[in-house]
Amino acid sequence: MNISNVLRNAAALGGIATLIVCGTANAATPAKAKLSAATHAVKVQQIRNATIKVNYAGTTFLIDPMLAKKGTYPGFEGTYNSQLRNPLVELPMPLAEVMKADAIIVTHTHLDHWDDAAKQNLPKNLPLFAQNEADAQSIRKDGFTNVRVLTKGTEFKGTRLSPTGGQHGDDKTMAVAGELLGQVMGVVFQRPGHKTVYVAGDTVWNKQVESAIQDYQPEVIILNTGYARIQGLDGSIIMGKEDLLRASQLAPDAKVIGSHMEAVNHGMQTRKELRDFIAEKGMDPKQVLVPADGESYSF
Repeated sequence: MNISNVLRNAAALGGIATLIVCGTANAATPAKAKLSAATHAVKVQQIRNATIKVNYAGTTFLIDPMLAKKGTYPGFEGTYNSQLRNPLVELPMPLAEVMKADAIIVTHTHLDHWDDAAKQNLPKNLPLFAQNEADAQSIRKDGFTNVRVLTKGTEFKGTRLSPTGGQHGDDKTMAVAGELLGQVMGVVFQRPGHKTVYVAGDTVWNKQVESAIQDYQPEVIILNTGYARIQGLDGSIIMGKEDLLRASQLAPDAKVIGSHMEAVNHGMQTRKELRDFIAEKGMDPKQVLVPADGESYSF
């Protein structure tokens, strides 16, 4: 990821701001009419970085697998702390255990969400959902044979999977680095008798996120809150601690989980900072959660 070249090229454009609104912005199936009261448990496990597992109705989804050993890749050029090598930490469990899944969801194909180790080690015939045809074709070139584009009508083993929109940086950031940052998506899991789960993906807080929460009314919300930053640009390209508060205010009955923490060089906020912020703002630490790598929750 060469951010520096992007910034230099943007300066040469004389400030032309082309707003790239990222994500597959789909009209949600309004969940204001809930599918049914939730009676079955949903399990969410933080693996490392943005890699998580969602066990939903007995089906295990592996989301955004970054599976390499500690220090395999150079830091992302042009971002903060790029002298550090990624991932910053090891997986919290054996690779074989991480890979136990029924399907994969790749929200976008940046290295910290879909890396070489994932491409090399995951079974090539495992069902895999991508955000658009461009990503799907790229993944097929890596040898995966069961790649599908996620649409709002997608069902897998009886679970409805709906893509949601997002933007990998604020408008000013996208005007400069939007081509590099590219499109992103989130995903909503729905099924009668189960809690609705919303995985927001690599997005900043914006109206697309608000709409997803309002339309689907998720009982579990997973946000990428590592506050990753590019040198020379204000703000972050994903969410941070303030967005935990926004989500809990918009969905006060939902469990809100912070992920994508302490594993790649440009993440600027730590778990301790988030937990301190939760305490400072008087949020319920049993409702707003910041899991350690390997930690699981059942809801």
